[in-house]
Amino acid sequence: MTPLIFLFMGVLHLLPSCCGGPVLEDGGHLKTFGEIKEEIAGYQNVAKAIIDLAVYGKAQNRSYERLALLVDTVGPRLSGSKNLEKAIQIMYQNLVDDGLENVHLEPVKVPHWERGQESAVMLEPRNHSMSILGLGSSVGTPPKGITAEVLVVSSFEELHRRASEARGKIVVYNQPYKGYPESVQYRVKGAVEAAKVGAVASLIRSVASLSIYSPHTGIQVYQDGVPQIPTACITVEDAEMMARMASRGIKIVIQLKMEAKNYPDTDSFNTVAEITGSKYPEQVVLVSGHLDSWDVGQGALDDGGGAFVSWEALSLIKDLGLRPKRTLRLVLWTAEEQGGIGALQYYQLHKVNISNFSLVMESDLGTFMPTGLQFTGSDKARAIIKEVMNLLQPINITQVFEGGEGTDINYWIQAGVPGANLLDDLMRYFFFHHSHGDTMTVLDPMQMNYSAAVWAVVSYVIADLDEMLPR
Repeated sequence: MTPLIFLFMGVLHLLPSCCGGPVLEDGGHLKTFGEIKEEIAGYQNVAKAIIDLAVYGKAQNRSYERLALLVDTVGPRLSGSKNLEKAIQIMYQNLVDDGLENVHLEPVKVPHWERGQESAVMLEPRNHSMSILGLGSSVGTPPKGITAEVLVVSSFEELHRRASEARGKIVVYNQPYKGYPESVQYRVKGAVEAAKVGAVASLIRSVASLSIYSPHTGIQVYQDGVPQIPTACITVEDAEMMARMASRGIKIVIQLKMEAKNYPDTDSFNTVAEITGSKYPEQVVLVSGHLDSWDVGQGALDDGGGAFVSWEALSLIKDLGLRPKRTLRLVLWTAEEQGGIGALQYYQLHKVNISNFSLVMESDLGTFMPTGLQFTGSDKARAIIKEVMNLLQPINITQVFEGGEGTDINYWIQAGVPGANLLDDLMRYFFFHHSHGDTMTVLDPMQMNYSAAVWAVVSYVIADLDEMLPR
């Protein structure tokens, strides 16, 4: 965090808030927690109506059917691709037709990378064609490919310890899966660390909690001053096989061919729609998911489901004729997979109004059966969120966990805005994440109904409370 941000947050601390600050607009005092708890309990009938409509009523399975229509029509939606821009235009019209308000597109510049044809063939000790997926932003190989001996390592520490063996070789990482946050570092930084010790390419064991010979792609990042070498993910099975071969002292040679290419940044859009607040329209509860995906599978799980249950939340509220005091704003991000590019540009454009954001919400961890809500914010705000989650007792989804951060909302959270993430079965999520298996087949319409119900109840109640969430 820069000194300027520290100064900005210090100034915010001294300013009275327009609502939820030290003095209310009607001259009254801030509510006690007991008063807020009583206020939230008054939403039981509203919460039940939302749950009934989403899970048992005419909106049942709607988010699943809407999503299936989009991904079956458009397919995967890589940043910079025609598929993504087609999906954005379809979604714009969908939101208009749904009767939401202030539907518009906000232009952003996004990366444009294409994988092209790619292959990896083991030439020694036997001939074996491997299933690979180039990693996002990777450079390609020369047209004839790169043929080199392999060095297999299980960690960055082993790579550095064996640095003298790496020059001119293809480094294969066979890191054990220890959860996504830890293991993904090999995908993100593997090429850079391999290049630092003179490797000519890197192949990374897919970051996945289960494999049925399925490579899992994702973004990787080069570093200034370090040679850019081609990099791809391989299956867990091939990574472990080569580790076994290497442990026996067997020489492994691979020919890698990749046509991957980076192009100049191109135009894209964040897609926005609202239910305008009845009393404090300038204040916002933001509900979001990302519309882009990788170029394999259908992008149904990551993050079609999150984007469409976010849309469904506003649809449910609109269908019930509800209008909260604050504005409910749906944002479908672009270029999340490249590092939250669309979300960063949105934050830069709208941060001048940061004091008016009560809560930022992102669904990007799947839409399997939800277990609860991850939340980041003050102790007072967490206590309020726990009371709101109690409204979901009819469907037994009431837990509040730590860690509400998400790629697209982190900018707001780091500046002090409370943040929330929909949580479900993460182990199962990483079975399919960034792979050819990310299709509608892995989603369950009933589980999406429950996800939408949680999302709608939380967003509506927070937007309708007399006061903003405390920071």
